[in-house]
Formats: sequence, structure tokens, C-alpha cells
Amino acid sequence: MIRLDENEISFPDPEIYDGHEGIIAFGGDLSIERIWFAYQLGIFPWYNPGEEILWWCPDPRFVLFPDELKVSKSMRKILNRNVFTFSENQNFREVIKNCQEVSRKGQTGTWLSDELMESFIQLHEYGLARSIEVWQNEVLVGGFYGLQIGNVFCGESMFAKVSNASKAGFIHFIETNKNLELIDCQSHTEHLESMGAKMIPKKEFLKILHHNNERR
Repeated sequence: MIRLDENEISFPDPEIYDGHEGIIAFGGDLSIERIWFAYQLGIFPWYNPGEEILWWCPDPRFVLFPDELKVSKSMRKILNRNVFTFSENQNFREVIKNCQEVSRKGQTGTWLSDELMESFIQLHEYGLARSIEVWQNEVLVGGFYGLQIGNVFCGESMFAKVSNASKAGFIHFIETNKNLELIDCQSHTEHLESMGAKMIPKKEFLKILHHNNERR
């Protein structure tokens, strides 16, 4: 693995460097300039708070093509009944805070450090990060956030305080953003696989991302 220089914003080229089990580099910092540059290269930070920052570009990559979205009959009924209402970028800070704090089955603690959370809040303030909020009876019950790079949405984390909230928000987001070309889900989850996400080779993912960057 390659150690990053805190005084220089650069990364190994993920097209030619595989790293170790998907880890491209370590170290550096969490400045918004470095994070934004990393995502444009297909690289993202993922590490345990208090430990060295790790930068990843796994092969294969877990993604969802919007036209391959799967919506179950039960979820379609929930959406048609208007059980939830949705908004975008109305409460980014609360969404990311809930993503950090909500407990998940089989998971202790959180990978989302306070420093990384503040960096994403700054990215949101610059118009680079988006949040989707899911409401029930005017209470925030679910949502997710990520970075928008042209027509590619790089999903970071989601939360749900009631059943189906995050899933409903995800479906609503895809179905109402017709220009989306790809959702980068980063790492495999059964939850997203059931909705149509799948593994593709890293080279295929990077090709889509780079072509998207050229069109912006």
C-alpha cells in the first residue's frame, strides 16, 4: 500500500494499481478537496475512527443501474399508499448524524467518524453532497446521503427508524431522478442486492465514471 502525503492531494491510479484487497492507499487527510478528488477517481475512505485513514477502490464494485431497479409488490403498495413523504437536501446534517448513530444488526460502533461527517457536511454546503429525507407524520424516519458526480451518485450510508423507510427513499430517489446513469453502492449488502444492485468489474465501473467526468 502507498502512504499519502498530507501536503499533496494525489492518489495512485486505481486503473493500474490494485492495492491490497481493494485498499489503494492510506494516510493523508479528510479535507474536502482530497475527498472530492478521490471520488472522481472512484476511490472512497473507509476506516475505523481512531485508526489510519484507508482509501478503497474494490474489485469488483457493487453498483446499481437505475433501469435494473427491482421493486417488490409489497414495496409498490407502500409507495402507492403514500405511507412516507420525501424531500431532498432539507436536513443533511440530521441525515448523516442518524447514519452515524443508528444501530445496525450485527454491527457495533460506526465507521463514520466525526471528522469525516463534518467533511461531508462541508461538501453538502458546496453543493457536492446530497441527502434524501424520508418522513412519516412529519418525523424524520429514514434517509441516505452521498456525493453526486454528474450522473453518477456515490451512495455513502442510509438509515431507517421504521421498517421500509430507507428502501422507500432509495426507490423514490431513483424513480424521480431520470438522468441518473449509475448508483455506486461501494460494498455489498443483501438489502441493496434485493433491489437490483450487482457486482461489476472495477475497470467497467471506472470507465463509466471517467466518461461521466468528461461529459460534465
